[in-house]
Amino acid sequence: MTTQYHVKIMNQENTQTITIPQEFNILLTQEVIITQKDKQIIIEPKEKKSLLEFLSTLNDLDENLDDFDDSLLRLEDVEF
Repeated sequence: MTTQYHVKIMNQENTQTITIPQEFNILLTQEVIITQKDKQIIIEPKEKKSLLEFLSTLNDLDENLDDFDDSLLRLEDVEF
């Protein structure tokens, strides 16, 4: 099913703004990807990356970190 609405475009300096009707509130996100295909503008929710995907984009650390846990108890010695 395709839903259509007629909305006005507001021009502000170098940007154009539209108000998305409440019925489209299924986009449970604060960020979207906007694509132009021929004369169509397509708005899609930006998919969040998993933590693993995000971590894989990080560069390795160049600095040597001290072994800061030397002063902590061993896990076997912790009483719960």
